[in-house]
Amino acid sequence: MNLLQMLKSKCNKDILYCSNEEIYFALLQIVQELSESKVSKNQGKKKLYYISAEFLIGKLLSNNLINLGIYDEVKQILDENGKSISDIEEIELEPSLGNGGLGRLAACFLDSIATLGLPGDGIGLNYHLGLFKQVFKNNFQTEEKNAWIDKLGWLNKTDVTYDIEFNDFTLKSRLYDINVTGYNNVTNKLHLFDVETVDETIVKDGINFDKEDIEKNLTLFLYPDDSDEKGHLLRIYQQYFMVSNGARFILDECIAKGCNLHDLPEYAVIQINDTHPTMVIPELIRLLTEKGIEMDEAIDIVSKTCAYTNHTILAEALEKWPIAYLEKVVPQLVPIIKELDQRVREKYDDRSLYIIDENNNVHMAHIDIHYTFSVNGVASLHTNILEKNELNNFYKVYPEKFNNKTNGITFRRWLMYCNPELTKLIEDLIGNEFKVNADKLQDLIKYIDDEKVLKKLLDIKHDNKIKLKEYLKKTQNIDIDENSIFDIQIKRLHEYKRQHMNALYVIYKYLQIKKGNLPKTPITVIFGAKAAPAYTIAKDIIHLILCLQQLIENDEEVNKYLKVVMIGNYNVTAAEKLISACDISEQISLASKEASGTGNMKFMLNGALTLGTEDGANVEIHELVGDDNIFIFGESSDNVIKHYEQRDYNPLDLCIKNKSIKEVVDFIISDELMQIGCEENLIRLYKEILLKDWFMGLLDFQSYCDKKEAAFREYEDRVKWSKKMLVNISKAGYFSSDRTIEEYNRDIWKLN
Repeated sequence: MNLLQMLKSKCNKDILYCSNEEIYFALLQIVQELSESKVSKNQGKKKLYYISAEFLIGKLLSNNLINLGIYDEVKQILDENGKSISDIEEIELEPSLGNGGLGRLAACFLDSIATLGLPGDGIGLNYHLGLFKQVFKNNFQTEEKNAWIDKLGWLNKTDVTYDIEFNDFTLKSRLYDINVTGYNNVTNKLHLFDVETVDETIVKDGINFDKEDIEKNLTLFLYPDDSDEKGHLLRIYQQYFMVSNGARFILDECIAKGCNLHDLPEYAVIQINDTHPTMVIPELIRLLTEKGIEMDEAIDIVSKTCAYTNHTILAEALEKWPIAYLEKVVPQLVPIIKELDQRVREKYDDRSLYIIDENNNVHMAHIDIHYTFSVNGVASLHTNILEKNELNNFYKVYPEKFNNKTNGITFRRWLMYCNPELTKLIEDLIGNEFKVNADKLQDLIKYIDDEKVLKKLLDIKHDNKIKLKEYLKKTQNIDIDENSIFDIQIKRLHEYKRQHMNALYVIYKYLQIKKGNLPKTPITVIFGAKAAPAYTIAKDIIHLILCLQQLIENDEEVNKYLKVVMIGNYNVTAAEKLISACDISEQISLASKEASGTGNMKFMLNGALTLGTEDGANVEIHELVGDDNIFIFGESSDNVIKHYEQRDYNPLDLCIKNKSIKEVVDFIISDELMQIGCEENLIRLYKEILLKDWFMGLLDFQSYCDKKEAAFREYEDRVKWSKKMLVNISKAGYFSSDRTIEEYNRDIWKLN
């Protein structure tokens, strides 16, 4: 049934008289029916289960239309009847199931798994209110609930339920599925578990709620505030609920296919995405022993079934829970965890390898490394640091387990959907094969001296800037100049990502303009980021950026040349507009701290040039595009690691020696900003940077400013810049998530 027939059937009227809402729900039903028809009935013996706390899937309508091969047809029907597909898309609420790169990566991976026709589903939780909705008030981030679930949306309620036992009560779960359509291939599933007793009305005053009322709050929020014991316990409740449901579901599916549980590794491979799902290991062991399998064999079976992806070298991000907390929530797992730890102690004298440390904290990553068959990093530099530094003690014990799988992105969303003009140009130049074989983008390099192609690239970028301008005006009432340089940093707010260093550059540029040093082309610096509600310094950085936005906007002497924009409630929908319009991609994390990054890949694919450190996947981007097509600055990862080891970095000394840096830092507490901002927040951030600067923003600041100014100068030669754009696009094929998934399957999952 096509769209016109569906509307006639459902609404009993012609498309001309249908509202955008009616058209959206008709399209949703068409997609649901078509995608369900592509669910593979014969998925083979072995299946992947990708378990993750986050799946940042973004709006689904257009992505599904593209993958099902009917986007152009639907768009044409709408155009012919005076309707706009972009207006229809606005009806859809963005699923609030993730936060940053971890969740977006998981979403790209599910897309590629289905596109490659592999049997593999996602397993997670159905968060009703997601992370939070970010709202700016008086130059501060405030948090509000972000409800997204619609009765007629993408969630499909199933009959699957389980009774999940905690220490002193039991909760009944309910499984909801979202179809994941591959590009011209099969449909897989994202399995999301929920509790039907969840109650959104208990949330009061922003995102505050009773953290102890588990049956009502369990699936309300992603990453509930864990600044107190109640928050820690709630996170443990969430994580156990996710993995216990997932483990039972996996065993049920495998048994239904003929598995006798002794041969579980022949039927299932479980990819643990970061440490949040770690409890699936002891839970599976528990369930297997309940079914009569001896402990030794159960541990062996699970160790051959599970694989672990490490996403960070930051110690605070490698979860560890006091064993007392686990005893309060899931006492049934504690004997198993202690048994796993004892087995490690019997084999090794090295305390750093133990699962339970001297403070009775359970290190989740240690469970993952000891009791899985594969441990992978997500970029070549990241994996190298894990092996040589952060996890070297484990690498010496298990060198055969460690491997690298550089992250990737799905080109269906991050090129075909968010940049249709560029997609069309590429099709005209090299054909359609790049949509399923991204390496074909390398064929674009033969147009490096074609003036028409180079001009077309610049025209497309300008058109996308206009679209972003219109989007920001409509959604946030912000005006930007499409003829300015768009310098964009969009990612989770964290000190190691160094949004504050970018803000310090804004101060530097502001002061330069005040001194009469004017840029040839105006500059628009755009930020998009959410700070965790309890992350004080991160929220102070947002406060500084918003204060700078106001200061510059109201300064007639400066605002013609410089503009600062902080995007409110940054999400996938905003990213799709920002990435296609970007000129300079800010990837400025302290070298050695970013595992990979995927935003850097999306920007590169859309013709933005990277301004970045030699960190994460920037290293591989640099190798691919060469020195002339990227702007690299800052200390090397080796030098950064030495600074930490020797504890020899002192930001105050640097400020004393470098008056220009001191001038910039001092401006944080200047009269100009104090009149706009909050004295407490600005002084706290000032002291944090001046006295601590844990992620060495001041150490790299001069190098950063110099390289950024060089990038702005090179922007003035439009032909030369366009050539750099073309090189970046042509080399982006390596970062297809299809390639990443093929490597996971070849080296780890072995599904075919």
